[in-house]
Amino acid sequence: MRKLLIVLALAGCSARGDFTPAPAGLAGGTPETIFVGTTRTDAEGVYGFERSKAAGFLRYDIAIPPERAPGEVNWPPKTRKPDAKRDFLMLDERRFDTPEAFRTALKAAMKLRGQTDAVIYVHGFNNTMAEGVYRVAQMHHDLEVPGVAVHYAWPSRGSALGYVYDRDSVLYSRSGLVSLISEVEAAGAENVVLVAHSMGSFLAMEAMRQMVLQNGPGSLDRVKGVVLIAPDLDLDVFRAQAQDIGTLPEPFVIFGSSRDRILNISATISGTGARLGNIDSVAEVADLNVTYMDTAAYNTGTGHLNLGENPALLKLFGGLVGISDAFTADARARVGLLPGLVLTVRNATEIVLAPVGAIAEGQ
Repeated sequence: MRKLLIVLALAGCSARGDFTPAPAGLAGGTPETIFVGTTRTDAEGVYGFERSKAAGFLRYDIAIPPERAPGEVNWPPKTRKPDAKRDFLMLDERRFDTPEAFRTALKAAMKLRGQTDAVIYVHGFNNTMAEGVYRVAQMHHDLEVPGVAVHYAWPSRGSALGYVYDRDSVLYSRSGLVSLISEVEAAGAENVVLVAHSMGSFLAMEAMRQMVLQNGPGSLDRVKGVVLIAPDLDLDVFRAQAQDIGTLPEPFVIFGSSRDRILNISATISGTGARLGNIDSVAEVADLNVTYMDTAAYNTGTGHLNLGENPALLKLFGGLVGISDAFTADARARVGLLPGLVLTVRNATEIVLAPVGAIAEGQ
């Protein structure tokens, strides 16, 4: 177990940082606005890992630097001054005193874009406030998502050794995510897409389950799609959650990889053979109406965030909020839509993604 923890710690040692305000007059980045609902505690102006009884609402304007590879989040090193052409920087931070003020600002943002679409992102294990917001800004920008970006920042400890704390925080944060979804809908969002990563997938499923159990299936009417990226979620638990939810929102897309090193470690620590994000076959969820994307051929780093970090996948899935059009057609018609092999097992569909050249070689 000690060796596993060391490996897990090393896996969490990628470049990290905190919000860096853009110096006055510094230009060069593309602004991306992220609305945030959080159950992190605000301690003297800093949102840490402690759990708050009351929800907080914010808006961040983040500058996306032009001189970087798609998928990268670049933190300014301490050895030089911030550079808007290379570094992610915070242009503005606004804290809303009331949920009503948050809804008003969100409604105005949707009106400005001429949209009624919102994408709610839920971060995963081992994230600080800044890391979650920056990653959402990067993915929303690189995937060219047209909907307004909303982020649910649950109180992760932000430590590779905080796995148990984070799992408890997920259970603590279910009602907070349900409330945020309600706020987004009350602001006028008619189409809500949930995008959750890693342990955040557990939270997203729990929130939808709670909504249905409390208010019936109609409570998910405005949830027009769900995307789970590398879900760190026990397969039996996922199936039980899906059973309680009943009819899953459509489309329901899972991005996984059998070569996901983080999930392989998680499965070992949990004493199970696999997590939802690294199952060997779609047959294990065959009775569910889901689409499983196998991204192993596009592994980047640990393989735990291929969709957000791999430039080829980012290009392939640009306009993520439009996945409804891409996946509601007959499965066999999708062969020409995506470079992969489509396998249908009862209700579930598996798309094994591979570069076009690799598919040609296999024919």
